[in-house]
Amino acid sequence: MSAPGPDLREQVIDIARDAAAAILEVYEHSFDVAHKSDASPLTAADLAAHRIIDAGLRALGHGWPVLSEEGASIPWETRRRWQRYWLVDPLDGTREFVKRNGEFTVNIALIDAGEPVMGVVLAPVGGMLWHGLRGEGAFQRRIGAADLPLRTRAPATGTLHVAASRSHRDPRTEALLSRIGDTQTVGLGSSLKFCRIAEGAMDVYPRFGPTSEWDTAAAQCVLECAGGAVIAPDGRPFRYNQRDTLLNGDFLALGDPGLPWRTWLE
Repeated sequence: MSAPGPDLREQVIDIARDAAAAILEVYEHSFDVAHKSDASPLTAADLAAHRIIDAGLRALGHGWPVLSEEGASIPWETRRRWQRYWLVDPLDGTREFVKRNGEFTVNIALIDAGEPVMGVVLAPVGGMLWHGLRGEGAFQRRIGAADLPLRTRAPATGTLHVAASRSHRDPRTEALLSRIGDTQTVGLGSSLKFCRIAEGAMDVYPRFGPTSEWDTAAAQCVLECAGGAVIAPDGRPFRYNQRDTLLNGDFLALGDPGLPWRTWLE
């Protein structure tokens, strides 16, 4: 199977921009908030973005399945046979969307043999775009500007800048922060945390607690293409569609993979 190229990436970026426009149509007016069975919020913007992305990716004609947070549930017996597929969070950070703080994103990843090989992350508010393509690197794109290559801060020395969830903080995260030592924390919503590490503005994002595979895949690709890593606590690379659940385990996102992360987990 041939590697995805820049032309496909640009097509996916166009789809993400269409979804972002639909999200802003809802964001700029009053909207209702429903709740799913897990109590997470759901808005018309989530559903509108899902419909646009699902239709857009299928129209590309590759025949790769689409797994979206807002799509139909797909049994493991079907998913386990997938080699290449799209993994989508149409609106990552719905809680931030409801708070109207702008910290939400559109996330589209292409997964090949469990590995994210293309990732597009778009912030509808402001239009900032981050994208990564395995073998081509990671880039930031402002509206009307050329791509800016991204590299993480490595080696990371001195005070470590830690991206911390604005909506999810727990005792294990607080304990890890104390073991790291000299840190400065910044609260951010959605997949923006990965993107800030890819830019070199942040160094570490620890996550202990539930996330889903569509929450992380696109931004993981951006970060890894910029020189970083996303790893499980045992050091294994973070991979997708490996088991019947779509919930992620714990992870650390690192700008500098050489940081002494094992000692932080002891």
